[in-house]
Amino acid sequence: MSNFQLGLIIAGALVLIVVVAYNAWTTHRNAPKRPRPAEADPAQEPVARHEPAFDGAVLTGAVLTGAGLTGAGLVGSGAEGEAEPGFDGHAVDLRDALDLPVPTAERRGGLDPLIDAIAPIVAEQQVSGDAALAALPPTRRAGSKPFAVEGFNDAAQQWETPQPGQRYLQFQAGVQLANRLGALNEIEFSEFVMKAQGFADAINAAPDFPDMLHEVARARELDQFASEHDAQLTFVLRARHAAWSPGYVQQNAARLGLVAGAIPGRLVLPAQGPGLPPVLTLTYDAQAAMSDDPEQSAVRDIVLSLDVAQVHRSQQPFARLREVAAALGEAMDGVLCDQNGTPLPAMTMEPIAADLEQLYDKLDSRELSAGSALARRLFS
Repeated sequence: MSNFQLGLIIAGALVLIVVVAYNAWTTHRNAPKRPRPAEADPAQEPVARHEPAFDGAVLTGAVLTGAGLTGAGLVGSGAEGEAEPGFDGHAVDLRDALDLPVPTAERRGGLDPLIDAIAPIVAEQQVSGDAALAALPPTRRAGSKPFAVEGFNDAAQQWETPQPGQRYLQFQAGVQLANRLGALNEIEFSEFVMKAQGFADAINAAPDFPDMLHEVARARELDQFASEHDAQLTFVLRARHAAWSPGYVQQNAARLGLVAGAIPGRLVLPAQGPGLPPVLTLTYDAQAAMSDDPEQSAVRDIVLSLDVAQVHRSQQPFARLREVAAALGEAMDGVLCDQNGTPLPAMTMEPIAADLEQLYDKLDSRELSAGSALARRLFS
């Protein structure tokens, strides 16, 4: 074998080694990022838990909806070029946020004339709580609106859902005037009357129904206000280079206080009070979360969402969303985008924050403060 042939063999072997090494490097570089082994102990993985939920609170698919926030600079912000979000000077320390005051407990969690059509019901004689419960209709809705019956507890001097062992003389039946499915209509009001009348007949009582046309008009006005002051914010954090595995997403989110929710691919930042909706939610591909081998599943986008009306302003939910987005973007090498994949410059955040403050003030003036029991019912 000549020196020339030997040289060709060596050169070919070197080229083959380089190609194999390059392919291995490319495969490793493009593989989904996994959690660090030191933190991947299954015993430390988030345990699925049921977080407070609210029926009907479905994301609209827009980055911002309602309250005039659509024009705040998120949708169509690509005119700013490829500038990527910077949060310099706008960060909020989550450790400080966790020390925010907890909203005080409310008494306005039941029927309220502000958002309900209410019919007083007076019994001819005292009715036991057991008999009242047995007389309730099987469903607690009139059409798409919640329906409820309450009894007045003389000892506690308050309205409550009928309780076994208690006795009541006065009751009230009510139906919600509006929710995110629209305003109460004539058909739903008629169903409310039928249900309330059936309950009254069962306990030998006489109901006093409000005027249908007046209540339907109130419902339309309330629905108009709600539709103009409803806001749900949605941001997308997109991987710059390598995709993420579900475990990698969970590991980084857990460092910021997010916990696994009841739905696969959903994590939440819990509120400070019991029974309250989460401050914000993080979602990613549910199929990747349920994969037989999640660590081989690729997640390129995660969605951060805030339902404004469900969270009290004292918890600074938007500031905390920005902090979570910035921290995850830095830790996971991601870029914050709108739903169309356009990077969002930092300048888009300040107008949104200003609009949210105005929205909070308008809700406060209507006694429907964000995060209150009435607001959570209305915006659901």
